[in-house]
Amino acid sequence: MIEVVDITRTYQIGESSVNALNGVSLRIEQGEFVAIMGASGSGKSSLMHILGLLDVPDTGEYRLMGKLVSGMSEDELASIRNNVAGFVFQQFHLLTRMSTIDNVMLPCIYSGERGDFRKAALDRLETVGLGHRSGHRPNQMSGGEQQRVAIARALIRDPMIIFADEPTGNLDTKNSHEIMRILTDLHAKGKTIIMVTHEPDIAEYASRVITMKDGKLLEDRRKSTAAAPVKLPEGDLLTVGPTLLQPSRMLGFVVQAFQSIVSNKIRTLLSVLGILVGVASVIAMMALGNGAKASMEEQLKSMGSNLLSLRGGSAKIGGAAQGTGTVTRFTEKDAEALAELAPLVRRVSGDVTGSGQMVYMDKNWSSGVEGVDFDYGDMRAAVPSVGRWFTRQEILGREKVAILGTTVVTKLFGDANPLDRIVKINRINFRVIGIAPAKGFNGPRDQDDIALIPVTTAMYRVLGKNYLDGIFVEVSNAENIEPAKKAIDALIRKRHKVQPKDEDSFNIRDMTQFQQMLSSTTQTMSMLLGSIAAISLVVGGIGIMNIMLVSVTERTKEIGLRKAIGARKADIMLQFLIESVGMTLSGGIIGVLVGVGVSVILSTFAGWAVKTSVFSVVLATGFSVLIGLFFGLWPAQKAAGLKPVEALRYE
Repeated sequence: MIEVVDITRTYQIGESSVNALNGVSLRIEQGEFVAIMGASGSGKSSLMHILGLLDVPDTGEYRLMGKLVSGMSEDELASIRNNVAGFVFQQFHLLTRMSTIDNVMLPCIYSGERGDFRKAALDRLETVGLGHRSGHRPNQMSGGEQQRVAIARALIRDPMIIFADEPTGNLDTKNSHEIMRILTDLHAKGKTIIMVTHEPDIAEYASRVITMKDGKLLEDRRKSTAAAPVKLPEGDLLTVGPTLLQPSRMLGFVVQAFQSIVSNKIRTLLSVLGILVGVASVIAMMALGNGAKASMEEQLKSMGSNLLSLRGGSAKIGGAAQGTGTVTRFTEKDAEALAELAPLVRRVSGDVTGSGQMVYMDKNWSSGVEGVDFDYGDMRAAVPSVGRWFTRQEILGREKVAILGTTVVTKLFGDANPLDRIVKINRINFRVIGIAPAKGFNGPRDQDDIALIPVTTAMYRVLGKNYLDGIFVEVSNAENIEPAKKAIDALIRKRHKVQPKDEDSFNIRDMTQFQQMLSSTTQTMSMLLGSIAAISLVVGGIGIMNIMLVSVTERTKEIGLRKAIGARKADIMLQFLIESVGMTLSGGIIGVLVGVGVSVILSTFAGWAVKTSVFSVVLATGFSVLIGLFFGLWPAQKAAGLKPVEALRYE
């Protein structure tokens, strides 16, 4: 069953080399009970580790059931350990955060088999007399009970061979003989048992005693009692185990990761704190950015869409062009002519501006006055939500009606309803017919500190102008903006006899470009705020990595145990990655809640415009998961790269 031929093993300790095994050859048959004895440093533990596939020899051959295993990969050896071998260690190596029955079921996670293993684990505990202690933790049990749990764990996969490394080394005489009674019963049932011990009375339980000294076999003594014939299981047991992503394995890894996270609450809290702050910052910052963008979009709506603005004078930097005749005076006929440029032009409105003193009873207020045409309301999103817009008859008849901005309403009327009240504008009585929609500030200018009146009334009754200060033109669609600008420029030049070589006496401003500039600015601001907050996530990820590296160091023996019972490199790596992602995801979810809460607080108490989007929540949470994967990768690789025997010996 087991055959080693001339194997050697040398360890490097500092600058010194230690020859643990020096040309050992040995054959062990199925069903034997072998005890390996020797003084400390004789090589007995090194031989045990090689026979148990926890270590590999430097030279020589090792055959298991006729197959050469010396050249197998780590994953192949791990799969064989899970299917063929069961380990009982002197230090027990039970995981304190898990119950007794969970410790016994641990090897099943790496088997890839489906099913409920609790019944099988309970049966194994009954075998060692601990069925009534299945729900206890290892720290609630005596040393003898812990060793019996370790034996039950070694039996859960029904192994052909049980490797016992000093199984009674930490026990008193009574418990030692109880453990040996269990091992003897297992041998009687056909299990092959290979045991390392330094106690002669314990070795006497074995049917074969091998004594070692200085890395060589000194004596191989067999008792007269022959081993009972054993039938080998059918099928090839020396096969590579299941694929990594089987649901049964994944669920086991998730449960293990959750137990590890919960068992170190303070360390976990400190780990996720950085991610929590980072995600909360991303959510809050992006909510502020989106709120500012939404607020800006509301302001942009007031400018209208596909809008061109004609103004007299040059648009050159440094001020309007100077000289007589350099400022074109637009007329109502110009506006009518521009309206005939359909289908390029959809709507046109003349515009005159000035200032006025407004008086209502004992209150007065100095504000801006703007004369507008019928289509201005729809073009500039100025149609009142309270009251109504001007009629064409009111504009043609130069009626004295006004639509007031919210600032003017507040200053003159307070909380009272201004509709149908009479307000004096520059000593002329006007009837209030509506309240303009609130638009907020545009730079230093309060867009709500305005009174809108018919353009004809403004020109001939209030401001004394026979020309328009400007003309607003709404183009039919965005694609027609450039053609419309050229057509408008040609029309105005023709009507006012402005030569192409003459200094520009008017300018056409594209409000769409201004909108795009503001939109780009707000988007840049949002990205900047989000990037700053993302730095917190990266810092939190570095914290996760540091904690995981500490965890790898603290859990080195645990990693060795997992590998001994069948965990492959990918299994260990995946478990640590799941732990890392679990912590970052937990921090991310809590961070989302905190970020939304902060946004609500800023909106409620600070009055800031905030808007939390699903995209920002998904982005922050997804990014936190990626952070966990990225920064958990190195610790996971470090854990997966540990050799079983070195990890088990770690102090």
